[in-house]
Amino acid sequence: MKTYSRITGTGSYLPPRRLTNADLVAELATQGVESSDDWIVERTGIRARHFADAGVVSSELALPAARQALQAAGVQAEDIDLIIVATSTPDMVFPSTACILQGKLGVKGGAAFDVQAVCSGFIYALTIADSLIKTGTATKALVIGSEVFSRILDFKDRTTCVLFGDGAGAVVLEASTEPGILATDIHADGSYTNILCVPGHVSGGQILGDPLLRMDGQAVFKLAVGVLDEAARAVLTKAGKTDADIDWLIPHQANIRIMQSTARKLKLSMDKVVVTVDQHGNTSAASIPLALDTAVRSGQVKPGQTLLLEGVGGGFTWGAVLLKL
Repeated sequence: MKTYSRITGTGSYLPPRRLTNADLVAELATQGVESSDDWIVERTGIRARHFADAGVVSSELALPAARQALQAAGVQAEDIDLIIVATSTPDMVFPSTACILQGKLGVKGGAAFDVQAVCSGFIYALTIADSLIKTGTATKALVIGSEVFSRILDFKDRTTCVLFGDGAGAVVLEASTEPGILATDIHADGSYTNILCVPGHVSGGQILGDPLLRMDGQAVFKLAVGVLDEAARAVLTKAGKTDADIDWLIPHQANIRIMQSTARKLKLSMDKVVVTVDQHGNTSAASIPLALDTAVRSGQVKPGQTLLLEGVGGGFTWGAVLLKL
């Protein structure tokens, strides 16, 4: 009998500190940086975001999200034999945030590792977990996106610091005799490294290069709209589906304009797009599972519906997953 993988539970967590645009604008003003709520909303659709307190790391955000997903799936932590954490802001150089999270869950033995594909990270991680379950390497997986992007923002650059937030989202993916993940498609093009990056690293106890996020917004926008459409078409073709079969589009929550453009290309009304960017900002690898859990818990997304998840991020990386919940 053929083995498939299926999402059986979702969870999420946002750090308590919530900053509206007005809050952030006031903080920026103390550093001589000008912005406004209107300027941010018009260009991004973002109205608020959450920032972790000093000292709070990615695994601490991932833990409550993971526990929520486990509870929703009716699965015990000790039943999990695979943990994949998608993050660009790990707790430390090594070990992986996934291993640290495994320890915090009080379990051992199953494989645990991180995936670094920036904002596409959750799509990459879900694709890997799906493959490992289909081959019998794993039976129950925790797939998590967790980020503290506030640590790598340049608060003197108003074009980037207003975009991002912190948070975590998680799913439990289990082996099933019924198809859940219908198709996946992931890609990268390293020739675009410089349009979105954090060009610094640690060497000999010193920071070499620039340890803060840098982005060419126009270049990212132009590339993102095209590759997201390609990935969406690819998973639909692989699954033998069409645009009309999509109940919900759950895109990476980067910018409302990118999301609107993607929906138009797929001939989808924005009524079929899950939007959380206005309240969460861009939480990188956490944004898709955060949006998914928000929509599931609100009753917006229901079991049995067909979902198109897609993301694009630094690398340049992109991909999509078509699934039935």
